Amino acid sequence: MQKLSPADLKRTTNPNHLPKNSRAKLPKPELSFGQQRAIKAINTALNIRANGYHIFAVGENGLGKRTLITRLLTERAKSQNTPNDLVYVHNFVDSRRPIAIDLPTGTAFIFQQKIYKLWQTAKLKLTAKLLGEVHQKHISTIKASVNDTQNQYFDDINKKGKAHNLCIQLHLDGQPKLVAIDDKQEIDQKIYQKLSQELTQIELKLEDLEDSLHQQLDELHQTSALKVLEPLFRPLLSTYQASPKAIAHLQAMQADMVKNVAHIINEDDNDFVAAVLSEVPSRYAVNILVSHKAGSGAPIIFEDLPTHLNLLGHIEYTTELGTVLTDVSMIRAGALHRANGGYLILEASSLLEHPYAWQGLKRALQSKQIKISSLEQMLTLTGSLSLEPDSIELDVKVILLGEADLYYELLEFEPEFNAVFKIRADFHHDIRRDEQSELGLVIKMVDMIKAYQLPTFDNTAFAAIIDKLSEIADDKHKIDLHADRLASLLVESAQHATQAGKSTVTATEVAAALADIHERTSYLQELYWQEIHGGQQVISTTGKAVGQINALTVISYADSEFGMPARLTALIAPRFGHGEILDIERDVELGGSLHAKGMLIMTNFLRSLFSEFYELNFSASLAFEQSYAHIDGDSATLAECCALFSALSGVPIAQNLAITGSMNQLGEAQAVGGVNAKIAGFFDACIAKGLTGNQGVILPRTNLDQLMLRDDIIKAVARGEFTIHVIDDIYQALELLTDMPVNDKNKKGDHKKGTLFYKVVKRLASWKDKDDKE
Repeated sequence: MQKLSPADLKRTTNPNHLPKNSRAKLPKPELSFGQQRAIKAINTALNIRANGYHIFAVGENGLGKRTLITRLLTERAKSQNTPNDLVYVHNFVDSRRPIAIDLPTGTAFIFQQKIYKLWQTAKLKLTAKLLGEVHQKHISTIKASVNDTQNQYFDDINKKGKAHNLCIQLHLDGQPKLVAIDDKQEIDQKIYQKLSQELTQIELKLEDLEDSLHQQLDELHQTSALKVLEPLFRPLLSTYQASPKAIAHLQAMQADMVKNVAHIINEDDNDFVAAVLSEVPSRYAVNILVSHKAGSGAPIIFEDLPTHLNLLGHIEYTTELGTVLTDVSMIRAGALHRANGGYLILEASSLLEHPYAWQGLKRALQSKQIKISSLEQMLTLTGSLSLEPDSIELDVKVILLGEADLYYELLEFEPEFNAVFKIRADFHHDIRRDEQSELGLVIKMVDMIKAYQLPTFDNTAFAAIIDKLSEIADDKHKIDLHADRLASLLVESAQHATQAGKSTVTATEVAAALADIHERTSYLQELYWQEIHGGQQVISTTGKAVGQINALTVISYADSEFGMPARLTALIAPRFGHGEILDIERDVELGGSLHAKGMLIMTNFLRSLFSEFYELNFSASLAFEQSYAHIDGDSATLAECCALFSALSGVPIAQNLAITGSMNQLGEAQAVGGVNAKIAGFFDACIAKGLTGNQGVILPRTNLDQLMLRDDIIKAVARGEFTIHVIDDIYQALELLTDMPVNDKNKKGDHKKGTLFYKVVKRLASWKDKDDKE
């Protein structure tokens, strides 16, 4: 065992070994600082083009995964080709299936504007051409020719009928009828029938003549339209000759405008009238889905709301007079469209919150196709009409950000997850503490200071922050890498300096910021301390007691974590036959499996010590007094064992000492977590009850590297008012607590008188004798 000196209780950073201040000339921060393993895994995935090599970045929230990955991708994306632009246009063959056209980078808007200008120019010129005097004369000539032929047919009938008191008269419905010239004269019915038949034949000829008229007019319109449109389309066809799809669309558009020139001029069909929010009719619209700036490199997209629609795109609808309508201009891009040819970053938890988002993403990545479909149609299985745009070839790397628990859940419950996200990139929450890592952390802090435009930080502030991050890591040889915590500490320290009118942030402002943060998160802790001060929580920090010990626990809730002493008691009663040790926490289902494991280890250790002398002819019960919450972990095993030996031997143990530590079956003390908070908890309890100068804490020697205690505790140790003991096994712990030898034996192998175990054996013997007499 060893009593620790103040130097053992904390590792402090020498400010003189750090840059003088944040204005010092420092190298650029290393992208891989503290995360070499994750960077290597990410680069492996990015270098492999095979399907399924997407990335799941594992690490705590706030580690800075997204920032680091974005910076890494930005460096890589600069040298990569910028993807083509993507537009959707109307399909003149099948209007339900809009056509996707990829265009050279940065030209989609130019293409759209040229089409719009073409439409506006074409409409003006077509209107001027077809309503012009020359064109109208051609129309009049055609119509006159048809009218002459029609009149000739009627004149022939009238000549034949005039001799028989008959003539043609047009009724109100426009149909020609044979009627009597003089109602008083009789009509020869045979002649009437014959002329009626001839009139019927003429009517059929007139229908053909009318069709011929429309055909001639259409041909005239289309010929005139073609003469107008060809010169307008020719420059575009020349410009986009390298894009077969664009050429095909322009040719189809020209043919459609020629075919429907009358509708365009007369505006008698909504399909050829510009929409409310558009400059052109929807059938001639160019819907820019994705456009990039030339030379910008591969896109990097973070989608913070990864719904099915936001990922894969969707089709909007409008309602007119109760009718639901849509067209090519209402197709909207998804994050996969924008990230195509580059990288897409998603929060895994957000992705899984939205129905069908994961299924849609998985299907797209496996098929390497983006297919925009109506989610409503998929879910309701209805036969309602909707657009079916061309699917898009997908070439993207997806990076999911999430915590380890979520990653393992996906592996367990989603069979295809590992086939899609083959690469796991683990982000560490701490880094080994040495001069190199301390300097690297200072460089990282300077980068943050510049990014947040904070005032100058000096080396004392850097040192104080490094010490705090080591304390958060619960290890004097490690530094916490939580980027959000670090950023918050920098910002709040700067705020204290600003309020004090100081231009430089020092260790004083860092300490003030830490005090504020502690005050904000310590409300729950204060409630516990109020109970100790008020006597509701019974804790003894002086004197001695049998079967009673101060164990140390850590209470964690949300962002609040603190240590507290807890009274642990043990009761012993003789029992005939085989004894048992009752774990009250386990039996009332307040103890977890790890706590139960610690109890079993302690029981077997006890049996191994004394079963060669006597059977364990007693029953024992152990309980944490005034504890009503779930307890788990084996960090109370040493305390439980000490309390049990005290109750078994009848030897009181010191209440001025508290203990924490796990124990194996050989009685060796093992490291536990949260030692700094536990020590602070008992120290505060001693302050509340009154510091006597002989109080302290016992912990395993293997926890020595985790000690990063508060300065006030270290000062108390330096003054001799508080002690920290490290032990190697249960025997050393018992010796400290009982102030007597524990397991010394004589030459015969029996425990010496005056030892703790002698008293235990003696008591077991007395119960055995009593049992034999009975």
